[in-house]
Amino acid sequence: MANPDPTNPLSTPLPATRPAPGSFLADPAPLGLAGFAMTTFFLSAVNAGLLNGVDGVLALALVYGGIVQLLAGMWEFARGNTFGAVAFSSYGAFWISYWYLVTHVLSSVPSGTSPSEINHAVGLYLLCWLIFTFYMFISTFKLNGALVVVFGTLVLAYLFLCIGAFGANTGMTKVGGWCGLVCAVSAWYTSFAAVTNSTFKRSVVPVFPLA
Repeated sequence: MANPDPTNPLSTPLPATRPAPGSFLADPAPLGLAGFAMTTFFLSAVNAGLLNGVDGVLALALVYGGIVQLLAGMWEFARGNTFGAVAFSSYGAFWISYWYLVTHVLSSVPSGTSPSEINHAVGLYLLCWLIFTFYMFISTFKLNGALVVVFGTLVLAYLFLCIGAFGANTGMTKVGGWCGLVCAVSAWYTSFAAVTNSTFKRSVVPVFPLA
């Protein structure tokens, strides 16, 4: 602690260093990763052909993958973590937009709309997220190996899903689903590592730092 007036012993001490932004907040990253992992796992199982229908994922997409992950992003802003804030806020918005796309847009397509138009619209939607994910992937090389795997496999998932949508190719969609399953498991691992290491106050589960 530094005394603002060394000649006055009654003056209020000031911190010698300024506390980090949001240092009073718990780390929101494990929560955001968990919400992302669970929702991605469910939808990827559908895309990979392991489950039928997407109805079950919609509740997860809106609440856990969407709203909860969006909140994690806002808390990352408060902590001064730009990467986490942009990633969680954006993917939270992705899941909310996915919920809206399925429940309000694709369910009310005007009659006479050709299947190719729908496929191209979904493909363009996925292409936008592929571009965003790719440049976020580049930043992970300054963070840790666990996130490199999460974002690398997510890039592949979006790529194959995008190809599958544009070409109405179910085979490519299934490949994208399997990439998504790997992504989800790696995101769960990264969340588990963050929770465990925080609880034990030491590195118990490695995330393989690169910086």
